Amino acid sequence: MRRFFNIALVAGFLIIIGLPLAANLAGKDGGDQEAENRELAQFPAFAGTWKSALEWPSGLDLWFQDHFGYRAALVRWYGESRYFGLHVSPSSDVVRGKDGWLYYAEDAGLDDFTNEHLLPPGEIENWRQAILRARDWCRAHGIAYVFTIAPDKTAIYPEYFDDRVRQLTPLSRTDQVFTATSDTGVVVDVRQALLAGKSQDRLFHKTDTHWNDRGAFLAYQQIIDAVHRQLPAVPPARARSTFNATSRILSGRDLASMMGLKRVLSEEDLLLVPRKGRGYVVVEPRGSYATAGEGRIVTEIPGSTLPRAVVFRDSFTSVLAPFLSEHFSRVVYLWQNNFDADEVLKEHADVVIEEIVGRHLHNFIPSPELIPDP
Repeated sequence: MRRFFNIALVAGFLIIIGLPLAANLAGKDGGDQEAENRELAQFPAFAGTWKSALEWPSGLDLWFQDHFGYRAALVRWYGESRYFGLHVSPSSDVVRGKDGWLYYAEDAGLDDFTNEHLLPPGEIENWRQAILRARDWCRAHGIAYVFTIAPDKTAIYPEYFDDRVRQLTPLSRTDQVFTATSDTGVVVDVRQALLAGKSQDRLFHKTDTHWNDRGAFLAYQQIIDAVHRQLPAVPPARARSTFNATSRILSGRDLASMMGLKRVLSEEDLLLVPRKGRGYVVVEPRGSYATAGEGRIVTEIPGSTLPRAVVFRDSFTSVLAPFLSEHFSRVVYLWQNNFDADEVLKEHADVVIEEIVGRHLHNFIPSPELIPDP
């Protein structure tokens, strides 16, 4: 009986460890790029050189780690056991908050909540000079200029964060930059509008790092009204009454994907749909969306004589773009943080908007010396 048991145990073990390879040989790919919210390793190509031959085994190893049979199911089961069984986040990149709220811990997201490392005086002055030089250069060329910092979810909804993590000081890097540039006349702090509005609507996604339509709308109103004050030819922000508030149920968003739970968790996506439809179209890339994540997106309103704009941005502008695009005949959205005078001139822009998310103040230092003198 013992010998039979040992044989059965060994056979069962060999079957289990062989199943992923057998699934791959049967043509079943166990990877799930969408569910994991990242680019999975591609099957290595052999270029016919010694270098490619030497690199091929490691490339195959990386590919197999991302694509072995049943991998997606195993990742999901691991995530479910940690999230529902132990009530912790299965990923170090994600903080499990209260009531289904998730927060981004990487990319300085956790630092942006704890405020452990504030900006030193030299970096504060660097930000001030970058904004002043961009403002002065734009003014010299007859261009309106606005700078804003998109708040992280923790700045608007700290009450749902993990109670075991504490803020060391209420002062944030965002506070430091806004205080140092409050006299420039071009900075827009959208936080108060969001804090005031969160009693009427949920303004951020629960399973995503970003604000939703309704949060982005409040920020858009502040930004466009600041532009309108400098350049009245840009129409003032639209009223909330010109939109229909709708919703839909979606699979878990980017933070759920990081935990392998995209198709396990879900949330209500709170939308704002314009009652008269969209006036702009996306002309670059053709067939894309204003909310897409491409490095360069161009929108135009056919036949419009409204001013033109260039927007330097990160991912938080993706949801802003459908609102902003209705105010300009042409908008070029560039996924970058540094001000680019050549791009502004090339586009014959009348308006420049710069947006950066608060957590990126921890890992990005602007280059004021690259901005030309007026």
